[in-house]
Amino acid sequence: MRDALVVGGTRFLGRHAVEDLLAHDYRVTLFNRGEHANPFAETDGVHHYEGDRTNDRALLTAKREVEPAIVLDFAAYQPRDVRQATEIFADCEAYVYVSSGAVYAREDVPKREDRTPLRDCSADQAADDTRETYGNRKAEGDRMVFRAAERGAPAMAVRPTVVYGPHDYTERLDYWLHRVDEHDRVVVPGDGTNLWQRVYVEDVASACRIVAEDGTPGEAYNVGDVNARTLDDTVRDAAEALDTDVELVHASDRELATGGLSCADFPLYRRAPHLLDTRKLEALGWTSTPVEEAMAATAAEHRESERTGDSEGPDRDAEETVLAVLDTV
Repeated sequence: MRDALVVGGTRFLGRHAVEDLLAHDYRVTLFNRGEHANPFAETDGVHHYEGDRTNDRALLTAKREVEPAIVLDFAAYQPRDVRQATEIFADCEAYVYVSSGAVYAREDVPKREDRTPLRDCSADQAADDTRETYGNRKAEGDRMVFRAAERGAPAMAVRPTVVYGPHDYTERLDYWLHRVDEHDRVVVPGDGTNLWQRVYVEDVASACRIVAEDGTPGEAYNVGDVNARTLDDTVRDAAEALDTDVELVHASDRELATGGLSCADFPLYRRAPHLLDTRKLEALGWTSTPVEEAMAATAAEHRESERTGDSEGPDRDAEETVLAVLDTV
């Protein structure tokens, strides 16, 4: 049985990564600040080391105590975090930095690891922590991985697109699941054909493990649902998973303005298509969960939770205003 250290590990991505590692005969140690409930507190084979990942001494102490074969890092948000981690874990078998599909600077369709350029990152952006600089900081983290590999560190990056699945605290998909579950008609921004590829959380978890086991140091690997779905497809998938019917009502920015809204106010809407080429990861033996299966599991957990996604999208009153206006056209 091998040891894995998971930086993060109790909320969403890391939580599923722990489950995947356990299913593949790893002993797992979580390293985090302990600010969230630990779902593995009573689980055999899972240990917890409390500490702040920005404290290099704490991270080094955890490494020395655990002596992990592989490290999965879900909590590196500043380039400095990645630089220090690649140094601390340089003598492990593998260090996997969880990056993002937001690193790409050009709207290629699809975006390819070795062809599509990465975002720049200024010194001010590198020290920032706002959503506006997220892609820049993740891209600089990738460059830290590449430089570490050139020095001999077993560092690799995994680039997921928008992640969905059980226990998703972002509530982006919960917004649509809740709308579909509660209402017969929902407003869909634009014409419903916008394509923002998503990826099932369990597939990100397996991708991180597979890259740690079989990836090449200095490489980055895209991860996304192989069967990418439009927003219309996603809302219909949600209705099918919840065993309900729904009418999709499309509205342009001009029509949405009658309710004080715009297309950008809706979660999972993106004007330019966002699609990642996943062939590089598939070559390692990774496969994507069928969307129907993934959505069914996501919808079931959504109904058990108290998440509504209301804070992620328009109020229903504004939506009703738009629907009333469209009904008069």
